[in-house]
Amino acid sequence: MTVELHPVEGIGEITRGADLGAVIAQACAASPMGLREGDVLVVTQKIVSKAEGALELIDPDDPLSHKPLVERESRRILRRRGDLIISETKHGFVCANAGIDLSNVERGYAALLPDDSDRSAYRIRARIAALSGFTVGVIISDTFGRPWRRGVTDVAIGCAGIAAVVDLKGTADALGRELMVTEVCVADEIAAAADLVCGKARGVPVAIARGIDQSWLRRSSVRTEIVREPAEDLFR
Repeated sequence: MTVELHPVEGIGEITRGADLGAVIAQACAASPMGLREGDVLVVTQKIVSKAEGALELIDPDDPLSHKPLVERESRRILRRRGDLIISETKHGFVCANAGIDLSNVERGYAALLPDDSDRSAYRIRARIAALSGFTVGVIISDTFGRPWRRGVTDVAIGCAGIAAVVDLKGTADALGRELMVTEVCVADEIAAAADLVCGKARGVPVAIARGIDQSWLRRSSVRTEIVREPAEDLFR
């Protein structure tokens, strides 16, 4: 299997109430790569939050003025160290500062996570299908840190029409041995790969992943497939 990753240029600045599916469909149509049946679109969280109005006013001169928002958006606080807060969001994500971000938004505003990123992905997917005629997968991505590892990477916080997790239990490995426990979070893998062509400062919030295994194109949900239940978690 060969997977191609293509940035989608020309999205422009997204404002509250924007028809994001239509904007993305138009940008894909104008792209040299176009859009094809079975493509997977990776859409960064920031433009979804902007379109849905998930922005809050903060004091631009106070670097800690967004901290009350972090408390409000957290289901519970797991760790504090100085100004850093690791919390569990209402979505079940464990991340820094409840996913609240000040980058790539107008000064004086903080971006919150979408209320339901799975639903956001579903709406974008349905709109693109209606306008283009193509059935695609959609992943909403965001940048998270990881315990015990330096650096950040993009992960899936919402998806529609593309598997979040592929269960390989019962299949054989390269030596013919049966896999007993292996589950692959393909939505996270695609999100991380897409960031290689989007980047953090290029102003490219959408990428096309082409060549994805078509058996992965199915009904899905990050919240039900990826987020681990507390009873299964060894660290909380």
